[in-house]
Amino acid sequence: MSTRAEIGGRGFGVAAGLDPEVATPLAQRCAELGYGSIWSNDHPGAKGLDTLADFADGNDELDLGVAVIALDRRTPDEIAEDIVELGLDRERLWLGVGAGFSDKPLTRMREAVPELREKLPKVRLVLAAMGPKMCALAGSEFDGAFFNWMTPAFAAEARKNVEAGAAEAGRETPPVFGYVRTAVGDDAAERLAKEEAFYRDLHDGYRNHFARLGEPEGSVGVAAANGGEAQAALAAYAALDAPVIRGLASATLEAMTAVAEAAAP
Repeated sequence: MSTRAEIGGRGFGVAAGLDPEVATPLAQRCAELGYGSIWSNDHPGAKGLDTLADFADGNDELDLGVAVIALDRRTPDEIAEDIVELGLDRERLWLGVGAGFSDKPLTRMREAVPELREKLPKVRLVLAAMGPKMCALAGSEFDGAFFNWMTPAFAAEARKNVEAGAAEAGRETPPVFGYVRTAVGDDAAERLAKEEAFYRDLHDGYRNHFARLGEPEGSVGVAAANGGEAQAALAAYAALDAPVIRGLASATLEAMTAVAEAAAP
């Protein structure tokens, strides 16, 4: 199994479409702060891989991750074309994929593995996983699992399913990543609550997930007054080999850097 050191420890994440004038120096600063990777999500309005290319312009040290590209929107061929066009180093990539709005998510992702391996050689494939069966599939077939919207306790239980899937397949447990939404400052609680409210009702998968969590609204993640509080809350996510700090801040270099500094390894 990859160690925390080998996968770079803590990562930092943003929403796709971040201005290159923010993304490039932000990546540079994250490398200086000791982060091992920098991540973008992917959504209909912006490609995460484009944001990774901007990150890559800022440094040659950090691993580059996208979490996640929905396979109901983008095919493996299209993803491969973007990687080539953007000149991304495949050996630096962690490529997260998910089922999106597919009718049978588990079947869709299980059947996608051979094509993903064929079209994306040398790229480390990470599966978006929340439920027990998807976590087990990540453990058995993928190079990593990527959690989202989990408490520390829920992440610890979900990790057991990844480990069980790996054991059943006779392989070592792959790295477990996960977004930890993090806001710091006077408006931290408001920012976390706003972000969480959007996802709670996004689709049935998220609705079911938050129902299983059973946590009060606005409480899944880190809302801290300062860096000390943020560090204490992040330390609870011991089940993640690489927590990815999803910075909840204005899309400016100053605001994003402030969160990155407060949550730095």
